[in-house]
Amino acid sequence: MQGLSVKLPAELHATLAREARRRNVSRSTLVREFIANALRDRGGAPPPSCADLADDLVGAVHSGRSDLATNARLLDEAVVQDARRADTDGNR
Repeated sequence: MQGLSVKLPAELHATLAREARRRNVSRSTLVREFIANALRDRGGAPPPSCADLADDLVGAVHSGRSDLATNARLLDEAVVQDARRADTDGNR
C-alpha cells in the first residue's frame, strides 16, 4: 500500500477519531473507505441539471392556453399585473 499524509483541522480529526472508535476500525481504514465511496459515487457522471431534478414537475400544471409563450397580449397583461403587484406590495 502507498502512504499519504493529510493534515486535518482539529474538529474534523476529532470527529474522524470518534467515528473510528464507534466502528472499531482504524482512522486509516475509515479514510480509505470514505475516499473509495466518494470516488465510486462520483462515477464520472455529471451532476443532474435543474431540468433533470424537476423532471417530474414539468407539465404538471396546465393553464389551458397553448400560446402563453407567444401571445403578446398575454405578456403585456402579465407585465401590468406585476407592476400593480409591485405598487401594492411596496417591495420592489
